Amino acid sequence: MAAGEEAEADFATTVERLEQLVERLESGELSLEGSLAAFEQGVRLTRDAQRRLDEAELRVRTLIERPDGSIDFAPFDAPAGEDESER
Repeated sequence: MAAGEEAEADFATTVERLEQLVERLESGELSLEGSLAAFEQGVRLTRDAQRRLDEAELRVRTLIERPDGSIDFAPFDAPAGEDESER
């Protein structure tokens, strides 16, 4: 498995675990203590997923072809209108 595929699998696993936690919390079958523990784990998983997304965004680059035919890299710019508070 390539490094990119491994990171994607890890992200997918994180999201899957988060979805399972949400289902358990929504079921109403957990005790208060169990709900708090699941919530805390969910917060950790959410932060991990956001970190992975931020790292992936930093790696994304736009190729720019210069007039002389050479290729240069430019940082990826988030689409206009994206609010920093959404991150």
